[in-house]
Amino acid sequence: MARKIRFEALYPHPLKDVWSALTDSDAMAEWLMPNDFAPVVGHKFQFRTKPAPGFNGVVDCEVLAIDPEKRLAISWRGGGIDTVVTFDIAPTSGGTKLIMEQTGFKGPRGLMVSTILKGGWKRMIEQRLPAAAARFRNGVYRADPGDDLAQCHKDV
Repeated sequence: MARKIRFEALYPHPLKDVWSALTDSDAMAEWLMPNDFAPVVGHKFQFRTKPAPGFNGVVDCEVLAIDPEKRLAISWRGGGIDTVVTFDIAPTSGGTKLIMEQTGFKGPRGLMVSTILKGGWKRMIEQRLPAAAARFRNGVYRADPGDDLAQCHKDV
């Protein structure tokens, strides 16, 4: 039986900003891992991180589906697993709802890796992704979240 990881989260950020955090390579590097992602179906890319026992630090991916401001699906291969990660988002009255799933974990190794990854995804979904989304305004990335305040004082 295949195992999956699933998280749901509500963010107080507009849909466009959450989508941007999910599909902007620089933002993804901030909340997930350094990468060469491009939001184009069929684009092959890699996430890179520090190697660990049984994992060379490289996740080979391909963009499988993009439905702008609704869904991103990517293949996720590395460390002995071959899975699919999907992010579905929808507007809510207070911001954006996200559902993240990673499916296709098989066998004892899949069970072990999914257990390890679940803790990392929890931190990413609950803390790091919303922090990256907060750095956008109408889909435009701000290098420093304090930029708006600094610009406001500069204009006075």
